[in-house]
Amino acid sequence: MGPRVQLPPEIQLAQRLAGNEQVTRDRAVRKLRKYIVARTQRTEGGFTHDELLKVWKGLFYCMWMQDKPLLQEELGRTISQLIHAFQTTEAQHLFLRTFWQTMNREWMGVDRLRLDKFYVLMRMVLHESLKALKMRGWDERQTEQLLELLMTEILHPDSQAPNGVKSHFIEIFLEELTKVGAHQLTADQNLRLIGPFCTVAARTQDSLVLHNITRGIFEAIVEQAPLAIEDLMKELAEERDGDTPSREPPAGSVSGAEPDPGKEQGGDDDEEDSTGTVLQFDYEAVANRLFEMASRRDTPPQNRKRLYKVIRKLQALSEGFFPEDDIPEKAYRNPRGGRRVRRRKRWSKPRLQNEIGRAAEEASCPDPSPAPTRRRQSAGADPAVSREQPGGRGRRGAPRRRRRPWAGARAKAADGQAPKVKRKRALEGQK
Repeated sequence: MGPRVQLPPEIQLAQRLAGNEQVTRDRAVRKLRKYIVARTQRTEGGFTHDELLKVWKGLFYCMWMQDKPLLQEELGRTISQLIHAFQTTEAQHLFLRTFWQTMNREWMGVDRLRLDKFYVLMRMVLHESLKALKMRGWDERQTEQLLELLMTEILHPDSQAPNGVKSHFIEIFLEELTKVGAHQLTADQNLRLIGPFCTVAARTQDSLVLHNITRGIFEAIVEQAPLAIEDLMKELAEERDGDTPSREPPAGSVSGAEPDPGKEQGGDDDEEDSTGTVLQFDYEAVANRLFEMASRRDTPPQNRKRLYKVIRKLQALSEGFFPEDDIPEKAYRNPRGGRRVRRRKRWSKPRLQNEIGRAAEEASCPDPSPAPTRRRQSAGADPAVSREQPGGRGRRGAPRRRRRPWAGARAKAADGQAPKVKRKRALEGQK
């Protein structure tokens, strides 16, 4: 009997990660983290592409074997945080590249009962990759490298990514970016982060990718605008009063709240405070970037048509027109199917300043009477705004004219003749 062949450490760890016993898997994950730290600290060491593919295959089946949602979430967080064990940016990017390649390769074998756990894993890995970028101060060169990696492995036409991976990545990108960098990122940085999506949306031949990017990125930016009006007014009021230092948002942009200086940047508390905030965007700059890509000759006609619709919405936002968000959803429903066209209201800069000044006066001189809620105050309550609304019908909620009776009915009543229904009932009574 010959000597026993010693397997490489990566294969041994992969076998233990995919073991049947949870204790064995948990111990293997802890050993893997120590192994990554020890190996990447060497100047001549590091992982190769094939070695990390073996590691990720073991991690994939480690997640596959894990039951119970809470334990799956905890394991997904532990696996995604392995990126911080790598000591260099190049090693982190190689770790991320092999992760997405593993997901693309194994996705078709995932049954529907295990989809949710891998959706969670993708979300957590994206979150930690953005957090690693944040720890390096959102460096421009490293930002471009990460975006190129993601586009190449997921949205590039030559990538092997299935539709499920593409759709989920597009859906969660803005959400995770908001959680990680809503307080620090400027409008220019956010435009740089969504720039590759503009390029893919203009060039892709896949209608599903075009639809998902338009809906998950650009229309999501438009839908966040009404939610950020109050944050913008609050920020401008604080800047006017001089209570807290705040950066001036660019023209046509809406920004979220400023970070709390008493909390550590990048911590869990900071991410929890990001809930409810929105990313800052210069709508005119986003519209110009989209128009630049959509107006090229090599842009497919269906892509150009779809993107021009989004461009018009972004241009309207940059001019101060915001969609009305306080109208009940059922008011837009069309009984025959589809949706009615939403009317828009204009939030001009002078009116916005007046609203801010009024809010500051009310804060300095509080009124004991309860103030009406924002939803009860109709967006068209101001007469000046109602006259600016398209159609010239005045403010929303005004009483409509009562319908006059039909002239023929009045004529029959004057002649003393009863309507047909009443005459028929009278004849039945005679019988």
